[in-house]
Amino acid sequence: MNELRQWLGGLSARERNLVYLAAVLLAAAIVYFAMVLPVTSAAAKRAARVEQKTADLAWMRQVAPQVMAATAAGGGAAASDESLVVLVDRTGRQAGLGSAIRDQSPSGEHGLRLRLEAASFDVLITWLVVLQQQYGVSVDAATIDAGTAPGLVNASLTLVHGTAAGP
Repeated sequence: MNELRQWLGGLSARERNLVYLAAVLLAAAIVYFAMVLPVTSAAAKRAARVEQKTADLAWMRQVAPQVMAATAAGGGAAASDESLVVLVDRTGRQAGLGSAIRDQSPSGEHGLRLRLEAASFDVLITWLVVLQQQYGVSVDAATIDAGTAPGLVNASLTLVHGTAAGP
């Protein structure tokens, strides 16, 4: 510390003022980059996430009448002689979720546990609606987590065929 004082003492008044000004500017930059920038960045990310969720909600509200019309026109769930495993696999692939389906295992007499990774949220929800309305397959339990990219999710689902008797 003494060496710094000696060094500053050896400078002219103008040079000393420039060193003090540089120190103040450096301190301000450190405060900005260490405190202000992370807070504003986090706020911007949250705002973007809210905007995305709002857009998703608007899309769901937009397609709801189409889904309701399709339900009314279809007259409810279609009969299917396929097993739940085959039905889920076939319709999942048709919906574009074939590469996301990672694991299927039976859950009781009429149920199926299913795990999906990096599945499009929009496609997943639309597929679940189709399963319920056209085939009488409902979601008994679901855990859906954000995936590695926007719009992608990881999901663990338990699906139950409509003919299953409740516990």
